[in-house]
Amino acid sequence: MVGSVMGMGENNGGAEVLIGKFDTNLVFSDPLPPLAVSNNGLDLNGQQHVDSNQKGKREIVLGRNVHTSCLSITEPDANDESTGDKEAYMASVLARYRKSLLERTKYHLGYPYNLDFDYGALAQLQHFSINNLGDPFIESNYGVHSRQFEVGVLDWFARLWEIEKNEYWGYITNCGTEGNLHGILVGISETLGIGSCRREVLSDGILYASRESHYSVFKAARMYRMDCVKVGTLISGEIDCADLRVKLLANKDKPAILNVNIGTTVKGAVDDLDLVIQTLNECGFSKDRFYIHCDGALFGLMMPFVKREYLCVAVDGMLDFNCTEIEIHRSGSPEMKAIIKLWYFMLAPKVSFKKPIGSVSVSGHKFVGCPMPCGVQLTRLEHINALSSNVEYLASRDATIMGSRNGHAPIFLWYTLNRKGYKGFQKEVQKCLRNAHYLKDRLLDAGISAMLNELSSTVVFERPRDEEFIRRWQLACEGSIAHVVVMPSVSQEKLDDFLAELVEKRSTWYDDENVQPPCVAAELGNESCACKLHRS
Repeated sequence: MVGSVMGMGENNGGAEVLIGKFDTNLVFSDPLPPLAVSNNGLDLNGQQHVDSNQKGKREIVLGRNVHTSCLSITEPDANDESTGDKEAYMASVLARYRKSLLERTKYHLGYPYNLDFDYGALAQLQHFSINNLGDPFIESNYGVHSRQFEVGVLDWFARLWEIEKNEYWGYITNCGTEGNLHGILVGISETLGIGSCRREVLSDGILYASRESHYSVFKAARMYRMDCVKVGTLISGEIDCADLRVKLLANKDKPAILNVNIGTTVKGAVDDLDLVIQTLNECGFSKDRFYIHCDGALFGLMMPFVKREYLCVAVDGMLDFNCTEIEIHRSGSPEMKAIIKLWYFMLAPKVSFKKPIGSVSVSGHKFVGCPMPCGVQLTRLEHINALSSNVEYLASRDATIMGSRNGHAPIFLWYTLNRKGYKGFQKEVQKCLRNAHYLKDRLLDAGISAMLNELSSTVVFERPRDEEFIRRWQLACEGSIAHVVVMPSVSQEKLDDFLAELVEKRSTWYDDENVQPPCVAAELGNESCACKLHRS
C-alpha cells in the first residue's frame, strides 16, 4: 500500500511547515486512525505506542479517505429515457444524503455550529447569483448584489463593538479564517506605516499568539512570511501574560502584532484583553508600535451577552467577599442563623473599539447559525487605505482578501439578527451556559474528568478511548482531551443521551483494574482531574 509521506520542513518565519506528498488514491485497510498518543508516549490503553516519537508528540492522524465513498460524475446520455433514469438516480442520491444529514445532526456535539435555524423564507433567493465582489460600501457595475444587507449587518456589529459608522470599515468574509487573515494583514500594513508611502515590503513586526490560538493564525504567519512567537498559556487556555511580557521584552526593537483570543478553539478560554494591553504598555510599546486583532470566532458574539454570576455565602449573618476589587459586606442580626445567598452579576470583559484594538472578527456560521460558512470582519477605517485599491473592471475599490464574496450570506445574517435581536441572543447565551454547567457537573458526578471555563460553553473532558464513539458524536479531540461545544441547538435531552452512552461505554473500557482512566491534570488542572491519583 502506498501511503502518505509527511515530514517537518524548515522553520519558516517562526512557524513549522509541513512538507510531504499524499497519494490521493490511497485506501486505508483499517478505517480507524491510530490511537491518540499522550505526552508520555502512551496510548489511551496505557500501552507504549510503537510509532510515537521520542519527544512524545502526537502523530498526524488521517481520517477516512473520501475517495472510497465519493460520488462520481458521469456524462449525460443523449437518450431521453436514459436522462430520466439519471434524474431519478440523482434524486435518490440526494434523498439518501439528506437522510444521512438528519442522522448526523442528531449526534453533533464537538464543533461550534448552531444547527437550530429555519431559513425557508429565503429559499426564493436561491435562483439568483448574488455576488458582493469588491468594497461593501461602494457599488460596482455588477448589479446583482446584497450590499444593503451587508452594510446593515456591519452596522449592527459596529454598535455591538462600540465604534461609530463613520469610523469603521469591514466586510462579510467567506469564513472565520479569512477574518484572521485580513485582521493580521491590516496589522502588517499598520506597523509598516505604508498608508503614506505604500512600501511593498514585508513587515518587520512580530506576530504574537498564544499556543492555543486557532491554526489559521499560524497559517497567516506562514502566508505572510512573518516571524511568529508562540506564547504560553495557563491551564485554562488563556494567554499567559507573564510569558508574553518576557517575549515582548526580548523583541522591544520590533513592532508587535497580537492575536487575542475571544474563546480558544479547544478550551473556550478568553484572553484577558485589558491585561494584554497593560502588558504592552508596561513593556514600553506605545500605541503606534502595536496592533491587536481579536479572534472572536465563536465567543465574540456570545461574550457581550454573558453575565458572571457569583454566589456568596455567609454563615451567621457575616459576609466578607472580594469580587473583582469590589468589596461586598453584609451584616445580619445575631438572631440570624440561616445561610444568606447573595448573587452578584457583572458583565463579562468587553471587546470594544474604545480600547486600542485594531480589528475584530467572528464567524457567522457558528453561534448565529448561518447555513454556509461566513464571518464578519471589522477594523478601523483609518487602517484600510493602505490595502484598498481602485479596480476599474468593477468600477469600485477592493480591500478584501478574496474579491468575489457570497452575496447570500449577508442576507442570512441580516435575517437572523432581525429575528433574534440582542434579547434573543442573550436568552440563547444563557441557555448555552446553563446547559454547559449541567454537562460539566454530570460528568464530574460520574467520575469523569471535566473542566468548564467561567465564560465559556465549551466543556472539556478526558478523551474517550473508542474512536467509533468519537466519530459517532463528532467530538473534537486534542491529545488526551476532547470537548463538547454546547450550542443553542444542543438540548439537555441530547446531553443526557450522550452521558448515558459515555458512562455505559466507560464501564467496558475500564472494567479491568489494570486499565485506568487517563490523568489529565496537566491539561485540565488537578481539581478537574478524576484519575485515581487526583480523586482521592
